[in-house]
Amino acid sequence: MRDGRTAPGRGRVRVLAAVAAVVTVAAGLAVRAGADGAVAKYAGSALYTVLLCALVVLCAPRARPLTAAATALALSWAVEFAQLTDVPARLSADSTEARLVLGSTFNAPDLFWYAVGAAGAWAVLRVSGPRG
Repeated sequence: MRDGRTAPGRGRVRVLAAVAAVVTVAAGLAVRAGADGAVAKYAGSALYTVLLCALVVLCAPRARPLTAAATALALSWAVEFAQLTDVPARLSADSTEARLVLGSTFNAPDLFWYAVGAAGAWAVLRVSGPRG
């Protein structure tokens, strides 16, 4: 907008993205509390990417659905591949927050489940209609 204020549509999108991020975290906590093993792990991996997608939309409300989902997937994969180094494990040893965000050990199946999360987020964004 000319006067520098946020366009009304973008403000609404940001609110919805923030709500989606909170709901995604709640879903992750619920899965973790109600399931264990592979179900909890891989649901958590998919939800990690869904959360990143919500955060991308929060930061860039006019991003196209494919761009938002692909960015979230790229970030997820970058974090997973970073686990091939010892940096995330070192940071995770000293910080619960780092462990939640960065993990500690590389797990190849996570790459697939991140893609599942990105596909799901993309589908929701596509059916939610135009933004901005």
